[in-house]
This record gives sequence, C-alpha cells and structure tokens, in this order.
Amino acid sequence: MNGNWEKSRKGDSGLDVSAQLVKELREKTQAGFMECRKALLEAGGDIEKAFEVLKQKGSLQAQKKSDRMTSEGIVSSYIHAGNKIGVLVEVNCETDFVARTEDFRELVKNLAMHIAASSPSYVEKKDIPQDVMDTARKKFEEEVQDKPEKVRGQIVQGKLDKFMQEKCLLDQPYVKDPGILVKDLVAAAIAKLGENITVNRFSRFQIGEGND
Repeated sequence: MNGNWEKSRKGDSGLDVSAQLVKELREKTQAGFMECRKALLEAGGDIEKAFEVLKQKGSLQAQKKSDRMTSEGIVSSYIHAGNKIGVLVEVNCETDFVARTEDFRELVKNLAMHIAASSPSYVEKKDIPQDVMDTARKKFEEEVQDKPEKVRGQIVQGKLDKFMQEKCLLDQPYVKDPGILVKDLVAAAIAKLGENITVNRFSRFQIGEGND
C-alpha cells in the first residue's frame, strides 16, 4: 500500500476503513488517528457505533475536560397545541456530531416543552438580576412582619429559595417527571452523550402577554 491516505486501510478482519471516514470521526471526536481507526474497525465501519466505542473507552477529549467550551448545538422551537404558546431555546454541546444525534435533539425538544408548560424566567440562579432579588426580598420581609423576629430571616430565605426555584429553568421540577429537576435531566444527557451540555438561552411567547 502506498502513502495515499485516501486509499482504504484494512484491519485484521479484512474490513476496509477509508482514511476519509477516519478523518471524519477525528473531526467529530478529536480523538487520535489510530484510536479512530480501531474504533471504526471494531464498529464495522459504522461511524455512530465507533463514536460509542470511543466514548466507552474514554478516548474522547470531552470526557477528560468537563469545563470544555460548548460551541456547537441547536436552536429548537415548540408550539403548544392551539398555537397560543411558543418557545425558542438554544442548547449547546461540544461537537456537531452530538448536536445531530437523536438523543440530543430529544433533550432539546423536552426542554422546549417544559419551558412552554412551566414558564421559567431565567436559565439558572446566577442569571437573576440583583434588583429582581432585592425587590423579592423586600416583599418577603414585609410579609413576615407579624412573625417572631428570630424566625423572620429563616422564613424570608425559604421564600427566596422557592422564588428562585420557580423562576429558574434548571431548578424547576421536570414536568414529565416531577421527581427530578431539569438540571438532573441535563446531567443525565451529559452522562449518556459524554459531552458537556448547556442551556444558553430561551424565549417564551404567549398570546396576550407583553401587551400594554
């Protein structure tokens, strides 16, 4: 065999694995050439199965760097029955390969449906503006003026915690399974897909809301 990498290379099983296929898998996973080639041979030339082989063997750089940037992903929409509520949501991952998987797209769809049903205002607690928190705290402090002074702070904090959970997407109970939070749903997808996943932003539209 000559040095033309576009020609096929054969494994011990006699299976042909083209260099182009290896290159494609490398671009999607950033694993080494030989690791990709071995994974493709093991997967019978199926690139999706090879991806799973690499993930199981811990060869993906994504598994080694939990803080890796999420620069890929998709924007998805959901229109509720009756066309009265609509949602746009952007969810990011690390590679275009994962962004195109059925599991990732199903996650994004479920997140959009949850947003339509639960109407969060922010992705997570750190996104809540300080003036919003200050206004909420003042309101709750006024509500507990008739309580003993020694328990007022505890009651106010409890109300603030509930307020943040209700307003933040990741801290809301997941509508399809209230026994878990939305952030648990995302964490399960991260574990399954082997990449960091983040909810970047969303917008929820409802007929009549926002009108003066």
